[in-house]
Amino acid sequence: MPAVLSVLLPIFGLILAGYACGRRGWLGPGATDSLNRFVVRLALPAELFDSMAQVTRAQVDHPLFVAAFAGGMLATFAVGFGLDYRRPTERAHRLSGATIEGLSAGYANTAFIGIPLCLGVFGPAGLPPVVLATLLTVCALFALAIGLVELDAQGGRGVGRTVLKVAAALLRNPLVAAPIAGAVVNLSGIGLSAPVSRFTGLLGAAASPCALVTIGLFLAETGGRPASLPAVVRVVAAKLLLQPALTALLAFPVFRIEPLWAHAAVLIAALPVGTGPFMLARLYDREAEVASRATLVSTLLSLLTVSLLLDWIG
Repeated sequence: MPAVLSVLLPIFGLILAGYACGRRGWLGPGATDSLNRFVVRLALPAELFDSMAQVTRAQVDHPLFVAAFAGGMLATFAVGFGLDYRRPTERAHRLSGATIEGLSAGYANTAFIGIPLCLGVFGPAGLPPVVLATLLTVCALFALAIGLVELDAQGGRGVGRTVLKVAAALLRNPLVAAPIAGAVVNLSGIGLSAPVSRFTGLLGAAASPCALVTIGLFLAETGGRPASLPAVVRVVAAKLLLQPALTALLAFPVFRIEPLWAHAAVLIAALPVGTGPFMLARLYDREAEVASRATLVSTLLSLLTVSLLLDWIG
């Protein structure tokens, strides 16, 4: 537990700092939206671009790990999406609301918690699995969620026209365009010059801390408006229990992955909700209260669940 606590305490500290700033009004009105836009328009795209431009083939050439981790992640997303979408209620933006809940259920905090935790548990050998899991989470799953939210935003104005508008919106979205540009740079063999790499690295490093502060600001703003408790419970249970269980099923008896990669897949799948779902929810004004509280509650409960998992891994 001390190892997990040392990783989680800074996260609580950043959320608490944002909450204190919100309660005291230190950053002024509109700080939440401004900081959120900074993350989704600049910092997070820079991080995605940098990751895709510098990833090596050795880090991603593990198809069984991809199948196990992505399978558990997408299945959890589908469960979270379905549980919200099938609720017998009339509400606007039903598709995008269900998408945010599904994204929250399957989106692990790979970068801010996963990297230091895997390095601490597995040593240098733990870095490739968490890098690959990060790419799958913040690129593949995030792009899928953005596509569904954009599809909902178009309002079903004809299949052909909707597809074109969604495609155009995705290409204009820096959260999609940045990793595509990074992959193009990577495949071209040009590489990043030192100044460019330093620029994207500095900007990208601000993404997670600023996102956590933004969550704290938002919690301060909405302290009197509690989120839907059933939705938060569904998301947290899916994230901390369902996703690692499904990933373990795929990693061990189905694909029989080598032990280190199998254990890394399950550990990463068991991480709490990352900041990405809240960033997207706040940007599109969809289920931000559920996403923010699920992030906070799952991070708190993961102190117990991840510690138990580490004891099992040994």
